[in-house]
Formats: sequence, structure tokens, C-alpha cells
Amino acid sequence: MDLGTVRRRRGRYRLKRLDVLIINEIRGPWVFGVAMFTALIMAGSFLFKLTDYVVKGIDMVTISKLTAYLMPGIMAKTLPMAVLLAALLAFGRLSGDSEIVAVRASGASLWRIMGPVAAFGAFVAALTFGFNELLVPWAAFKANELQQEIASKLDQSASRPTSYPIYGSDGKISAQIMAKDFSIADRTLSGVTVTVYDKQSRPSFLMVAPRLRFELVNGKFDLDRSWRVEGGSTLLSVDGTTFLRSEEDIWPREVPHINASADDLVAANLKDLDAFPMRDMKAKIDKAKRDKLDPKQIANLEYGFWNKVAVPLAALVYALVGAPLAIRSHRTSNATGFAIAVVIIFGYMMLANFMAIFAQGGSIPAWVASFLPLVIGLLVAAVTIYRKNG
Repeated sequence: MDLGTVRRRRGRYRLKRLDVLIINEIRGPWVFGVAMFTALIMAGSFLFKLTDYVVKGIDMVTISKLTAYLMPGIMAKTLPMAVLLAALLAFGRLSGDSEIVAVRASGASLWRIMGPVAAFGAFVAALTFGFNELLVPWAAFKANELQQEIASKLDQSASRPTSYPIYGSDGKISAQIMAKDFSIADRTLSGVTVTVYDKQSRPSFLMVAPRLRFELVNGKFDLDRSWRVEGGSTLLSVDGTTFLRSEEDIWPREVPHINASADDLVAANLKDLDAFPMRDMKAKIDKAKRDKLDPKQIANLEYGFWNKVAVPLAALVYALVGAPLAIRSHRTSNATGFAIAVVIIFGYMMLANFMAIFAQGGSIPAWVASFLPLVIGLLVAAVTIYRKNG
């Protein structure tokens, strides 16, 4: 074996040790950052509500379950945020102890040093994406159900009015369901009025029923049998001249069946788009386009869809922006690193909000609005690394 081969192998070994060193240096502060940001957001968003529940007599087991259901949605945002803080703290320490200088003196460029940083950011991005797709939607639905149960316990007269449109195969509205209350736990609609429309989308007649109940048929949603009437029904013409009363719990053949499950009704009333996996978001977008909804609503759905990818990828951008910024001639304190992290995260979120406004207004495509902050962040990272490497 010649001397050149030995040197190359030693060089590769040193670089592998460098990768392990940097990832180990980032890992601890990242875990700390996830815990800190999660606690801050939980306290700022839900602490008052949870405390109010305790004061009103809700047991701690229920409070603990609700907290557990709310946590995944928060962590889906804090996992990428924590990468920025971790990169700032880790490279602040490495820079302050002159370890970055020593590594560069051995021949490694700053671009090479950023390799394990990018790898760690990509790992967190993949973890966040999987977390967001598999756990967050389930937890969001459970949290919503539990909050409705708590509201019912606190106020027996509390109701949840619900409205849901039914569209025909031609994309025109065929019926509109309105209910005074939607019990998620019992899967029932109470005080129901269904307005049926003719082919010209004009109101034709009404169906009034005390309750509609949802049940799966053989474990699946059945368009014709899953929703059934309870307590009979009454059909009324719009002008009030025709009246038909049925005491039987059967679905009137004149009324279109509800083409949505109880969970679909819950989803239709959820405002947080992060609570849906990408496949459900795509289905909602396709349905909105078929039903010819407001373009602003469609743009908002598309923006939420692309954000399912863009938000996790922010971890990679945060890593590549934070690491070179922390390389200084002195050690960056924890307080300084935290302050810089907050400023960068705030700036990134402000830019993302502006992009969302532009997308909803139709000024730019939704996918551009979602990914443009990432592109800008990567450009900032590239310029910063280039200048520090000089």
C-alpha cells in the first residue's frame, strides 16, 4: 500500500469522525430545543384553556389525555424549529473552542463541514413529514372529539351547529344539510333540515327529521345505509303547499343520500389544515375544483397541501442557516443563540404568511408560495457559507 493511499484513508477516517462529532454536538441541543419550544407553544396556546377546564371540575385524566392529543400538532412545528437553535448552540460552542478552526486547518472546507449539518436537517425533515402524515391527523381528530365531550359535560345545553353541502355528479349542489347539533361521540345529527335543490340549483323541498345517525356497514361507509333517520321524517315543499309525514325510520327516496361519513363532517368543520394527511388534502382539492368552489378557498387548500412538504423541509433550511451564522471568534451563549433563533423563525414565518396572502389572492401559484421561503432561505445559507469560507 503506497503512502498516498494511507493518507487518503486517514483523511476519510478523520472526516467520518468529524461527521459523528458534529451530529453528536447538534443532537443534544435539538432535543432541548424541541422540549423548550413545545412547552412555550403549549403554554401560550392552550394553558389558559386547560386551566379553565381544571377550575370547572374536569378530572386530571381527561386533561392529561387532551394534552397528549394536542402535543403532536405542536411538535410537528417545533421539530424543525429546534434544528435552528441546535445548530446555533452547537456551532457557537465549536467555534468558541476553536474546533472549527482546527478542522479547517486540517484541510476541510466549510462546505464539507456543513455536510453532516445538512444530513441532520434532512433527517429531521423526514421525521417531521412522517410525524405530520401518520400521527398528527389522528391526534387532531381525537383532541376535537374530546373537547366536544368536555363542552357537553360543562354545558348540557351546548350545541354544535353543522352544515354540509351535497353535490351531484354534474358538480351542482343537490342538497344542503343543516343540523342544530352534531354529537361526535354518538355520531348523530339532531334537529336536521335538508334542503333539496332541483336541476337549476333552486330549492325544491325540505326534509325535516329529529335525528340522523351514522353507522358503518360491515366496517365500511355505505352510501345508501350508513346514514339513517331516527324518529321519522317530514317532507315539505318550499311554498308550504305539499306536506308528507313518515313515521318510519327510512331514508326518503326523494332526498339525496349524504355522501360523507361522520368523520368527514368533523373534517369539514376543522379549520386547521395541518390536521389532514396529504391524500385527504388532495381529495378535498379535487372535490373543491369539481364543485367549483371559490378560487380563494381552493388556493388556501392547495397552499396547505404544499405546506405538508414545505414545513418539514424548513428543518434543512434552519440547519444550513443557523450553523454558519454561529461561527464566530467567541463562543455564542445560550441566550444569544436563543435570541437569534427567535428572530430567524419570526422572519421566516412572516415571509410565509405574506406568501400565503399572495397565494390566496391569486397573485402567485400556491406551490410557489409554499416553497419560495425555502428557496430564499437556502440562498441566504449559501451566501453565508461562501462568505465564512473565504
